[in-house]
Amino acid sequence: MAVKEILLLGNPKLYESCTPVKKGELKEIKDVVTDLHDTLMDFRNKYNAGRAIAAPQIGVMKRLVYMHIKSAVVFINPVLEDFSRKTIQLWDDCMSFPDILVKVKRHENCRITFRDLKWKKHSMILEEDLSELLQHEVDHLNGILAIQRAINSKSIILKNQKKHFRE
Repeated sequence: MAVKEILLLGNPKLYESCTPVKKGELKEIKDVVTDLHDTLMDFRNKYNAGRAIAAPQIGVMKRLVYMHIKSAVVFINPVLEDFSRKTIQLWDDCMSFPDILVKVKRHENCRITFRDLKWKKHSMILEEDLSELLQHEVDHLNGILAIQRAINSKSIILKNQKKHFRE
């Protein structure tokens, strides 16, 4: 399909909740997945970053996440549950504000339930990096951005200023 424009911080669509994908929409969703793949790969080439992208980041208001780390995984109508009590703090980045880092707190572990492109239901236990990543992406589906989860007012910085912060 094509590389799509990524909606940037300030675009009101990023604050909207997405509607669930219906089984009858799978044909159209496959086209969106191709667009998500192409857009993610283009972002990686430009910024040397990017592991996943949510459909609303390209203006498609459906509950759909595309992740490509070692291989591609499509999450249709993902639901996060069984959150660990233990949390982690990290500098989160986002394709919708590529020059900004936000220190957030995320659950160390959780479970995700979702459907794939064949409408088969899956469940995965997510730990650490995957847990925080998919919490970030599902937040997008709910109209929540990482900046809204900032730990405090000093937890939003330009990426090139991270050198001033000790971990």
